[in-house]
Amino acid sequence: MTPFHTLMAVLVAVLWGFNFIVIKVGLGSFPPLLFAALRFVVIAFPAVLLLPRRDMPWRWIVAVGTTMGVMQFGSLYIGMAAGVPPGLASLLVQSQALMTLLLSTVLLRDVPRPQQWLGVGLALAGMGAIAAAQEGQTQILGLGLVLCSSLSWASGNICIKQSKITNGFRLLVWMALIPPLPLLGLSLVFETGQWQAVRSLTPLGLGAILYTGLISSLLCFGFWAYLVQHYSPNRVAPFSLLVPIFGLGFAVVLLGESLSGLELIGALLVFIGLTLTVLTPSTVKP
Repeated sequence: MTPFHTLMAVLVAVLWGFNFIVIKVGLGSFPPLLFAALRFVVIAFPAVLLLPRRDMPWRWIVAVGTTMGVMQFGSLYIGMAAGVPPGLASLLVQSQALMTLLLSTVLLRDVPRPQQWLGVGLALAGMGAIAAAQEGQTQILGLGLVLCSSLSWASGNICIKQSKITNGFRLLVWMALIPPLPLLGLSLVFETGQWQAVRSLTPLGLGAILYTGLISSLLCFGFWAYLVQHYSPNRVAPFSLLVPIFGLGFAVVLLGESLSGLELIGALLVFIGLTLTVLTPSTVKP
C-alpha cells in the first residue's frame, strides 16, 4: 500500500474508534433505538437520489439492512445504554471477525486454518473472562447485546458474500433505507421521551447524529470500500485491529474509562484471538 493509502486506512480506524465515544455522548440525548434510526436517516437521504440501485436485488438490500442495520446497531446502542463502556464495546464489536469465520464454516463450508481456530478459542476465553467480571444483570445483558450486535454484523457479512454485490458503498447507501422504520417502530413500543429528545435537540446531540451517519458510516465506509477495491482484503483487514486500540485509548483519555484486572486479561485474549483470525490467510474450501 502507498503511504497515502496507509494513512487513509489508519484515519478510518481512528474515526471508527472515536465513533464509540460519540455514540456514548449521543445516548445522553436520545433513547437508543431512536438514535440508531436517526443515524440511518442521515445516511440514506439524499444519497439514494444520487446513487442508482442498478443491479442490487431488493432481497439482499433488505437482508443486509435488517442484519447490519436494525439488528446490529439496535443491539449495540441498547447494550451501550445498558452500561457497556465505549472502549470495551469497541473491542467486543470486532469479534464479528470471529463470528463471520464460524458462520462461514457452518453455512459456506469454509475450512478455517489451525491458527484461526486457536484465535477463536482465545477470544472466547477472553469473552468469558470479561463476562465473569461484570456485576449485576444489567451489565451482563448489555454485554450480551453487544455480542448480538457482532453476530448480526457477521450475518450481514455472509449475506453480502452470498449476494455477489461488489459495490459496498452503494449497498451501504441503499440498505440504509431499511432500518429507520423498524427502529422507529421498536422505539415507539419500547421507549419513552422521543418527542422530548427531538424538541430539546442540542448541538451536541445533532453532532452525534451527523458524526455517526456522515463521518463514521458514509465517509469511513467509502474510504474502506475504496481501499478494498484497490488492494486485497487481506492487506486492508488488519487495519481494523486498530479500531479497538483507538477506541480504548479515547475512552481512557476522554472518559476516564478503566478496566478491572480480569477485564484487562479478557480484552488482551480477545485482541490476540482477533489478530490470529484476521492476519491468518483466507480460509479454504474443502
